[in-house]
Amino acid sequence: MPAHAIVGTQTVPIEITLNGERRSLEVSPVTSLLDLLRHDLELTGTKKGCDHGQCGACTVLIDGRRINSCLQLAVMQDGKSITTIEGLAADGRLHPLQEAFIEHDAFQCGYCTPGQICSAVALIEEGHATSREEIREFMSGNLCRCGAYTNIVDAIEDVAGRQRQPVREAAE
Repeated sequence: MPAHAIVGTQTVPIEITLNGERRSLEVSPVTSLLDLLRHDLELTGTKKGCDHGQCGACTVLIDGRRINSCLQLAVMQDGKSITTIEGLAADGRLHPLQEAFIEHDAFQCGYCTPGQICSAVALIEEGHATSREEIREFMSGNLCRCGAYTNIVDAIEDVAGRQRQPVREAAE
């Protein structure tokens, strides 16, 4: 039994959209979003790193914003849309950033990779991937203990560049 499950028996109903699927859940008021995802819903792609919001391994997208799931209570997510690494691929195809991480060998042990990719998805959507320096700055909340930062930046820069190119071509 997970440690978070032994604290009280009271539960609170919430409704979330998880990886595009509407879910009705009963959660303990003290359950973190990370524990809900990993233990209760068995979505183990989201990793528990420091459990203090300092490493970014648990990054997920909540309403399109990157958030450390270890710092969020599950009850706070009522009505929100949550995307985990499992929800990025669509129609049997990896997300372009998942493909780019493979192409650029942007992982070594791979433990931080799900959080890195979720954070990079939001980073590109936020428009903060216009230079390598900017990518490094806005990805600084996601730590890689193996030091694959150069390849991670290469992967993000590659996808951001491909997404900007159609805009430039359309404008020309």
